[in-house]
Amino acid sequence: MKAKILLFAAVLMVTVFVFASVPHPNTIIYEHERAAETLDPAMVIDTASGQILSNVYETLIQPAGTSLTRYAPVLSTNVPSVKDGTILDSGKTYIFHIRRGVHFHNGDLLTPQDIVYSLERAVVVGMAGGDSYQLTEPLLPKINGNYVTNLTQWAVKLAGVKSWSDLFATGTSTPKNEKYKKALIDAFNLMSRDFQVKGYNIIIHLPHAYSPFFDSLISNMAMVMDKKWATAHGAWPGTANTWWKYHNPVRQKDPLYSITNGTGPFELYKWVKGREVILERFDAYWKGPAKVKYVVIKTVPEFTTRKLDLIRGNADIISVPPQYIGQVENIKGVEVSRNIPGSAEYQISFAFSVNPHSKYIYSGKLDGNGIPPDFFSNLDVRKGFEYLFPHGIYIKEVWNGMGTEPNGPIYKGLLGYDPNIPKYHQNLSKAKEYFKKAYNGELWKKGFKVAIIYNSTDPTMRQACEILKTYAMRVNPKFKIILVPTLWASLVNEFLSNEIPLIALDWFSTSSYNRVYGYLSSHGVYALALGQKFRKFAQKEFDPLINAAVSAPNLNEAKKVYQEIGMKVYKEALMIWLIHPSRRLVYRKWLKGLYPENYNPFRTKDLVFYNLSK
Repeated sequence: MKAKILLFAAVLMVTVFVFASVPHPNTIIYEHERAAETLDPAMVIDTASGQILSNVYETLIQPAGTSLTRYAPVLSTNVPSVKDGTILDSGKTYIFHIRRGVHFHNGDLLTPQDIVYSLERAVVVGMAGGDSYQLTEPLLPKINGNYVTNLTQWAVKLAGVKSWSDLFATGTSTPKNEKYKKALIDAFNLMSRDFQVKGYNIIIHLPHAYSPFFDSLISNMAMVMDKKWATAHGAWPGTANTWWKYHNPVRQKDPLYSITNGTGPFELYKWVKGREVILERFDAYWKGPAKVKYVVIKTVPEFTTRKLDLIRGNADIISVPPQYIGQVENIKGVEVSRNIPGSAEYQISFAFSVNPHSKYIYSGKLDGNGIPPDFFSNLDVRKGFEYLFPHGIYIKEVWNGMGTEPNGPIYKGLLGYDPNIPKYHQNLSKAKEYFKKAYNGELWKKGFKVAIIYNSTDPTMRQACEILKTYAMRVNPKFKIILVPTLWASLVNEFLSNEIPLIALDWFSTSSYNRVYGYLSSHGVYALALGQKFRKFAQKEFDPLINAAVSAPNLNEAKKVYQEIGMKVYKEALMIWLIHPSRRLVYRKWLKGLYPENYNPFRTKDLVFYNLSK
């Protein structure tokens, strides 16, 4: 490995010397502010990891161009349809013709069994707060009319116990008895029976029609890996009688945490955690080799450093906070694309309840020096906060107008977007009104102290928090919001551990269902973070609606349900919706094929480097 790294450095030096006008012409360098958290597709919830893996792994299908409703084949040679007879049984049976002659990076040939293994493994891993629900819901039968979001739910039901931990001897992954072991195996078999392999065809028999199934198959969860390689490296071996030992691993102890073996155009060359990832061209790629030899994805938190690297030619493309776009628009040799529709929304989220020992609630009491753990379960409190925020100022001055104010979890362009759902606008008189109502006037009298946490590398989030703090104190000087910048990895861990009462965050997703599920389902990632009180609330108020949306007999009916969800979100003042941003790509003009030919704004994994050249 050391020799290989030295060789890579030598190649860079030679190419810079020979092609001085276009530095390192066989390497693309992309600098952005976030660091990858994992290289295992089944464990991904962050966009930095997805960015890497979308160039290493592939799925059966992918979005077609910039469409939200059309798909193109990848490892399948077809996109199933009713018209050609590959969707049958009223949308419950899908037939995929698997592409032949595709090699993994280690030389193994892709087989249909690899695809079945990869889909099943994503369900088996079932990381808490992760996205495995995207496959679990379509692949497992419902329980009491509700979609199942984790394989453990069926194991618990079949065993007749109250919780997952009841199945095992204390502190172990050993079932307490044969009855419980059989329940675990039977739960897995409810999923495995969905898959049928006939030659190079995979037939998937869903237990129920599931309208977002194609969206599930383009997610990180559906990335295909080599079964033989994965099991040789200690991953789940594909057996029904061991799956629970591999369920919900600690991220860093996951055997595939830092290694990869996909079928994509690039393979992993090197990962320096928190700093950079180097990808190397896979010359045996089934579409033919990529146009460049290497891709270097660097984590560079400071914009000034990224800008200097762009000017000097040490970076080909960089991420630029919107307030700094003016600093790069007139740099010689630099291209700034026009606004591109984005797939994210930024919001400030209220935890209905947090760990009572959280350091971010200070005294833990309504005494002016803290807040109670369930402070934000109070609707008057949430509405008071909603009326503090000046969206127009934020979008204009912080984002340079690059985006629009959302009115809920579903943004314009997605199924169920309703422009008639109201928005909260700054109204300090109304903010006072609701704060005075909260806690029978005690809140107004005593004040509060609470921390707001944000990603330390994102200046737009810092400014949103500062704005909220400023107007809270303007309304009542006893209202104290403490800004706590936090590194992304620590932020994610504390968020998922229900330690954070108030957080500024962004969420990337490209389908209405995944958006409402992630934000609002009692099993979604936000529910894990926003506390037990939120989960109970969501279970009653949102789970039935979310199930109705995905089970709707047609898109018009689904649209109505999504609009009902959006109105309920507004009435309950669940989050401060900050912005649905558009983006601008900032890159050297010598970079070819980036925009618009090779950029899909509706994929959460920003850039695919296969067609890029210099």
